[in-house]
Amino acid sequence: MGMDGLSERWSVDQVWGLAPDASSRTAAGKLAAAGPWVESGAAGGAVWGLCRGSGSRPYQAVVDLRGPAYKCSCPSRKFPCKHALGLLLRWAQGEVADVPAEAAVPQWVAEWLAGRREKAEQKAAARPAAERAPDPAAAAEAERRAEQRRQRIAAGAAELEQRLTDLLRDGLAAAPRGAVWEETAARMVDAQAPGLAARVRELGALPASGPGWPARLLAECSLTHLLDQGFLRLDELPEPLAATVRSRVGLTVDAAGLLRGGALRDEWLVLAQEDADDGKLVTRRIWLHGAGTERMALLLAYGAAGRAPEQSLPTGLVLDAELAYYPGAYPLRAALGTVHAGPRTPAGGGGRQRTVPPGAGIAEAAAAYGAALAADPWLEGIPVVLTDVVPVPEEGDEGWQLAERTGGRALPLHPAAGRGPGVWQLLAVSGGGPVTVFGEFGHAGFRPLTTFSAGSTVPLTGPAAGAGAGAPIAAPKGGGAWR
Repeated sequence: MGMDGLSERWSVDQVWGLAPDASSRTAAGKLAAAGPWVESGAAGGAVWGLCRGSGSRPYQAVVDLRGPAYKCSCPSRKFPCKHALGLLLRWAQGEVADVPAEAAVPQWVAEWLAGRREKAEQKAAARPAAERAPDPAAAAEAERRAEQRRQRIAAGAAELEQRLTDLLRDGLAAAPRGAVWEETAARMVDAQAPGLAARVRELGALPASGPGWPARLLAECSLTHLLDQGFLRLDELPEPLAATVRSRVGLTVDAAGLLRGGALRDEWLVLAQEDADDGKLVTRRIWLHGAGTERMALLLAYGAAGRAPEQSLPTGLVLDAELAYYPGAYPLRAALGTVHAGPRTPAGGGGRQRTVPPGAGIAEAAAAYGAALAADPWLEGIPVVLTDVVPVPEEGDEGWQLAERTGGRALPLHPAAGRGPGVWQLLAVSGGGPVTVFGEFGHAGFRPLTTFSAGSTVPLTGPAAGAGAGAPIAAPKGGGAWR
């Protein structure tokens, strides 16, 4: 048994999955050797070490494996920094020894861990106060502001409907580009409808997206029109669909209030973690699967441009935690509440844990996607585990597809994934044979995120996977169709 309930060390692949970018991965690889490290150790669910740098004093790096959370005295603004990554790599390879229970943990490590425990206790103590009934006057003021925002969004939706009417009257060939749509998007931002603003920018970009753009523009116009009308007739919709419409236009739900309304506790297997950087914001998507509930869940975390979000969960590990799903007709996104244990290897806890979640064939995945779209027409994709599929090249094309071992159906890979290094990693793992793959199934095909081989979990996203990792599934832009 390892330290503090951690039965096994993480794998090197799981550590690489935490790297915020390719440069951090390269730098951490150089620090995985023993040379720079003055001392290191592991105990109490933490790993620490002193690493020589350019200064006179070595950097102090410590990782709380139960977060995971990181602290380093270096000036880097990345989480984790190269020193924390290098330390974890050495620990994963068995080059950092467990400190005996009777040995003293360094004071700087103990102080940081104690501070984290104190903050967690304060947060838990403050929770009952936060659950008290809100002040009536404050609640009335909040409702008044919410109603004002709903009216502004409704006005923005009505204006956007007029813009779509003008576009279809004049014909798609005369579709405006650039500044015209940016002006409309700015007006949607003024209306406090960021979801509508994002769709407007997509409308402006489609005419320059290559062959077949009129069909894609018409499809996007239809979805935008449907969203406008949904919000303008919000009172006529069933509540799950109304909640979906509200979230699509940009009306958010407070995560703390969501968790107070009730959370679902389970042992959640981390299926994938990926980052997308649009130049303004880094969005981290973490996919989970509940062992008892058999439900998928998506956690979102954000960081400023060029900075990875602090929340990070290694792929292939399990955490005993509470989640609360955001309301909607097809709920996937969830808020993370209390973490009772983990992250740890699946072998470290009860019989419900599995290293691979239940999978399906291509026909079942397509049927599930169709049912999901019926519930939420604006859904970009759904999480799917495909079993017994073989990566093969598409006929007469440079792309790749996943074909059933029996030679039946095949599903093209999303263009962003089908031509990147990630597909070569998938081919290397499969060796030409059938594999089980987790990914997102959307309009343009399947985007693999993780594959499972010989009891190990291999991430296909992040710095190791190259181009396309982290780009969420969007409307098709010339990709093939599943068959």
